[in-house]
Amino acid sequence: MSDAESTDTPIKMVVGYIRPDKLSDVKQGLAEIGAPSLTVTNVSGRGSQPAKKGQWRGEEYTVDLHQKVKVECVVADIPAADVVDAIADAAHTGEKGDGKVFVLPVESARQIRTGKTGPDAV
Repeated sequence: MSDAESTDTPIKMVVGYIRPDKLSDVKQGLAEIGAPSLTVTNVSGRGSQPAKKGQWRGEEYTVDLHQKVKVECVVADIPAADVVDAIADAAHTGEKGDGKVFVLPVESARQIRTGKTGPDAV
């Protein structure tokens, strides 16, 4: 394994789970700090946000999985803490269900087109 692929690389993946209506604000916040790229996925999950009760055709039902957006950003040149702050600040409403942000180490990276590895691939 080369130095660029060692587990000591400063590559981090920041993963945020946010409200769908805050995505535009989060994208703007990441652009302002120069975050190079992001991946967005629609997901559902549950946490501290209360379940919603509804009724359909006379039957009551409970929705405890809420729609969220998963934002992934892999960084090497930008501190992961700055990315966390950008996501958290932009996604904050002060209500339950605002989401969470996690930081994970990235063991290695390889850019398919150029063959670059490690932080150069990010």
